[in-house]
Amino acid sequence: MPVIKKSAYPGPPFYLFNGHLQTIVPALGRAAQVDYTRERLITSDDDFLDLDRIKTGSKNLVILTHGLEGNSTRNYMQNAAKWFSDRAWDVIAWNCRSCSGEMNRAKRLYSHGEIEDIGEVIDYAVQTDGYENIALIGYSMGGNITLKYLGVNGKNIPPQVKAGVAFSSPTDLRASTMKTEQRENRIYNKRFLKSLEGKMRLKAEQYPDLIDPNDFAKVKNWDDFMRIFYTPLHDMDDLDTFYHYASSRNFVAGTAVPALLVNALNDPLLTEECHPVEIAESHPLFYVELPEKGGHCGFPLSGSLHGWAEMRAWEFIHEKGLA
Repeated sequence: MPVIKKSAYPGPPFYLFNGHLQTIVPALGRAAQVDYTRERLITSDDDFLDLDRIKTGSKNLVILTHGLEGNSTRNYMQNAAKWFSDRAWDVIAWNCRSCSGEMNRAKRLYSHGEIEDIGEVIDYAVQTDGYENIALIGYSMGGNITLKYLGVNGKNIPPQVKAGVAFSSPTDLRASTMKTEQRENRIYNKRFLKSLEGKMRLKAEQYPDLIDPNDFAKVKNWDDFMRIFYTPLHDMDDLDTFYHYASSRNFVAGTAVPALLVNALNDPLLTEECHPVEIAESHPLFYVELPEKGGHCGFPLSGSLHGWAEMRAWEFIHEKGLA
């Protein structure tokens, strides 16, 4: 019954007194400095993924997956990259399609439920560098991708993949989407939709028969955006199909390696449905940890440049014999 009853998170600084501050301040603060080397991976459908790497000569690799409209330079990504590379692990901080500063070529971008790309990143790492141990860490959407990849593939993942960790992950995407529609979350909604509108306009130039940028006038909420833009780009028939496909809680029971989900109870973007405790209670390898505080991808610590997330990921991986 791997439900962690008492979280190890000691809590945020006193002045970050709610979930919004615990989310926003760490995202805007100073990140650890890392020196990435970029490699471009050509995918099986002749698109590309940009991988930002740190090589230490290790046979151990951590693969970091960012959140919605994030990239490898987000604070949580750089902090984790620094933490693991300082401990002699190689790092791949990969950028989802369209997130590395250049629009991708294929019609689809990325989504919470798309796991072919992370699979190609893992296969590429194994084939080119011969890693013996690989750990996956994802944040928000990236955590959902990580958990879905492990659940869908089960025992068929490469044997080098030994563990996964997900932070602040909307494992029930419909419930999370409804939460973002609440009035107190409009700052996040506005930011995401503005960024995605820019990408849809670029994608409309590539695929004018699929996307009409004037349709943004019809977007009043996330469901509108998903129905008008995302479902056509990802060949989904309807929103119910998309939300089921994109929610890792529907697949995580298939995981065959240790996997940890850490969601703060005061996360402004998640709901109770995103905490699949009932699955963890009957699964020997799926762990759920629910700190009372931490915000969304925040988990700040007093007096430390690093957040608690990278420390917790390292601890979990160490517990499982990888670090």
